[in-house]
Amino acid sequence: MCITAHPDDEAGGFGGSLRLYRDRGAETCVVCLTSGQAATNRGSAKNDLELAALRRAEFTASCELLGVSDSVILDYPDGQLYRQDLYRVVCDLTHHIRRFCPQVLLTFGTEGGLTGHQDHAMASVFASLAFHWAGRENRYPDQLTGGVKTHRTQKLYYITGDFTLPGRSPVITPPVTTFIDIKEQFETKIAAFKIHETQSPLASMFEQTVRKRGPVEMFHLAASVKFGPAAQETDLFDGVEIDC
Repeated sequence: MCITAHPDDEAGGFGGSLRLYRDRGAETCVVCLTSGQAATNRGSAKNDLELAALRRAEFTASCELLGVSDSVILDYPDGQLYRQDLYRVVCDLTHHIRRFCPQVLLTFGTEGGLTGHQDHAMASVFASLAFHWAGRENRYPDQLTGGVKTHRTQKLYYITGDFTLPGRSPVITPPVTTFIDIKEQFETKIAAFKIHETQSPLASMFEQTVRKRGPVEMFHLAASVKFGPAAQETDLFDGVEIDC
């Protein structure tokens, strides 16, 4: 499962890994907190409602290209995640985790990813709490009906990198523990980002950046059900027990 803030995050940040693990037979899920209606780049949209509709359609098409098994956009306001009721948002995400039962959860780091975006930072906070709380019976016990049970996701990863973006405020990124080779999925990742046509002014810069860095996605192992020091990994499912 991947928890993001905006349509296009799934492709730009996590697209290679989502496609890679789908190619390997894993079920994948993306939960996006907003429809991106406050974006600077707006395509042909005349207002926020039109932009939200366009971006939802782009998100769906991008997830299809990435082979995502289950995708959903929630209705939280773009650019305003820091103003939302934390307990309510975490409740929503906890329910999605308990419903989908992922072994691995991907999201941003609390710095907000390489862009340092405020919504990305809040997505990290919400997702991290949901990761921990989904496995506890004393968190949102009213959800535990109709077959819904507590679920302990085995690993939590933050997307990270070994560089910063020029022209942006500096961020302090989590150290890289995991390098994922997305060579065979690299062009699909770029194509999935370009599906977001409302954000086309960003496409050239995005493509130049990822081609310069090469076909790899980097992650930081933030939490694991297994005790011990973090080791350098090349597989998000390293040590995961597939018996849930």
